[in-house]
Amino acid sequence: MHDIVIVGAGPAGLTAAIYALRFNKSVLVIEKSTFGGQITYSPKVENYPGFKEMSGNEFADLLVDQVISLGGEIELDTVSSIAPGKVTCESGNVYEAKAIIIAAGSKHRQLGLDNENELVGNGVSYCAVCDGAFCKGQDVAIIGGGNTALQEAVLLSDICKSVTVVQNLPTLTGEKKLADQLYSKENVNIICSSVAVELLGKEKLTGLKIKNTEDNTERVLDVETVFVAIGQVPENKPFESVCTLDNYGYITADESCLTGTNGIFVAGDCRTKAVRQITTATGDGAVAAVAACRYVDSL
Repeated sequence: MHDIVIVGAGPAGLTAAIYALRFNKSVLVIEKSTFGGQITYSPKVENYPGFKEMSGNEFADLLVDQVISLGGEIELDTVSSIAPGKVTCESGNVYEAKAIIIAAGSKHRQLGLDNENELVGNGVSYCAVCDGAFCKGQDVAIIGGGNTALQEAVLLSDICKSVTVVQNLPTLTGEKKLADQLYSKENVNIICSSVAVELLGKEKLTGLKIKNTEDNTERVLDVETVFVAIGQVPENKPFESVCTLDNYGYITADESCLTGTNGIFVAGDCRTKAVRQITTATGDGAVAAVAACRYVDSL
């Protein structure tokens, strides 16, 4: 029996573990794939307070080392379901806990193109807020036509030589105010009814091939970086029996990180929130851990 079991070893889950361990609680963190979560795909992090520059892997390693040094346990396994006081994994392992923190995160929806994973950090990015500053003066493309894509296009237009927005539908689906703002910018080109079909380059992106969905014609965009903004995919299916999910699959919870089920808390990108950054994830981790520790103490 652990005091707290944490599902997910991203910044939110590992921060929650650090706080809970400092409250002298026994903690188990269960991660199914990558210790550190999505941040490990960022080759350079420059927006985390106190660190001028570091890679996502370096940040993840620091968090994992801190958890282990404080006496935390970390297991590589996939959680298949949870219930109050119990976490069940695909391996057959079952862990009992007085409190559970869900910090499963979400993953960026990918294009599904060849070489996409190999080019992450070398011309392919999923976060303009995180990586846009590295593209100053570049010709870039952003794939997507919703609010996130349009907001990121506005941000990039202020620092990049040119920005090409590629939307698969006949029109942009984001807010009209954002769309109008982009149409008014001389260095922004908007291409609708088109999809990305090939990422050019092997070790570094050299261009993007797109296809018009109406006449099937293809063309190559000479861009140095492609930002993919076609949504995120939360991985909350195993938790729907104990948490309320919104229409997009995110756990419905506010800044208190409470799920509505006693003894079960949530932190990080897997919950409903307006901003998904490292700082907001670590903030959630602290809040959820304090709440979980208080719950354990009340038992």
